[in-house]
Amino acid sequence: MPYNDNRAGKSGGRGLVACAVAGVSLVGLSSLAQAQQTLNIVSWGGAYSMSQQKAYHEPWMAQTGDEIVNIDRSGNALAGLRAQSQAGNVTWDLVDMLPADAMIACAEGLIEPLDHDELLADAPDGTPPSEDFVDGALGECFVASIVYSNIVAYNSEMFPDDAQPGTIHDVFDLENYPGKRALIRKPINNLEWALVADGVAPEDVYDVLETEEGIQRAFAKLDTIKDHVIWWEEGAQPPQLLADREVAFASAYNGRIFNAMVTEDQPFEIIWDAQVFELDGWVVPTGKLDKVRDYLYFATDTQRLADQAQYISYGPARVSSSPMVSTHAETGIEMEEHMPTYEPNFATAIPKDDEFWADYNDELTQRFDAWLAQ
Repeated sequence: MPYNDNRAGKSGGRGLVACAVAGVSLVGLSSLAQAQQTLNIVSWGGAYSMSQQKAYHEPWMAQTGDEIVNIDRSGNALAGLRAQSQAGNVTWDLVDMLPADAMIACAEGLIEPLDHDELLADAPDGTPPSEDFVDGALGECFVASIVYSNIVAYNSEMFPDDAQPGTIHDVFDLENYPGKRALIRKPINNLEWALVADGVAPEDVYDVLETEEGIQRAFAKLDTIKDHVIWWEEGAQPPQLLADREVAFASAYNGRIFNAMVTEDQPFEIIWDAQVFELDGWVVPTGKLDKVRDYLYFATDTQRLADQAQYISYGPARVSSSPMVSTHAETGIEMEEHMPTYEPNFATAIPKDDEFWADYNDELTQRFDAWLAQ
């Protein structure tokens, strides 16, 4: 591809990309990009992948002639990278991954260390990436693109108008809020919510979870609803289960529920109480950096991240992108109040502790699977 010709450094090797970022016409670029490469990009699917398609993939393909293949495997990306690495055949070029998984993959040598200020675009005012991305967005092998939340949503038509649920405690209250619950088939989020529902303050959740007593307490609380849970594994399942009225509540990614509410007119509501707030972004499989460095530069710049927020209610991970976010591209809805970081939504948020999950994920997953089998 034409962007691969000069790798001498940020200022010297980004001529064409810089023009794209500045909005300068790239007349003739497509003719220079005949028979360009295919990028295999792993993401989450659904409304989220659609937002990436609109904000980065389509503009990139139009400007370079590259083909981008979307692979919906981010839910099991760490296992997939391990398997490909062990087989000696890494076919993924760029992977959308959670920070906790990125820490593990980085420690195992599955992904590339990233020099953020060399690889990524400055903000429009010249602020370097290391100062423009939000706290926690840049890891040794990771660069965040969005901030999002794991929330619980419900179908409002399944409850009386004067008795709508509103807190995470209600999810565990079968007497007043009957019906099935759909929860992710992982310990992450479920253990945090169980503790909050059992009276632990959001800011104390991880301190409690680091104790054996706390772990047992969380599982005991989950026991109270276990027989009423449908366990999901793919992000498209929760909104579908809610729409089909197979469940009254469902844990979900906030953007999936937003998409169902505003583009499909589903009667869903989000419980923002105890939202588990986290980052999501890119990692580069070992050996793939030269292939994807220009795409990564483009897809993480200020404009692209602001553009993505027009399609889904995830906040951009760059400070310089936030003032550029306004309305939903299709419906014209103001996006601010649908963002996880909107102040009323954020009052009881739990910032996901990625270091905790990097340290304890394997152990707690084994215990969770054993608990499910009981």
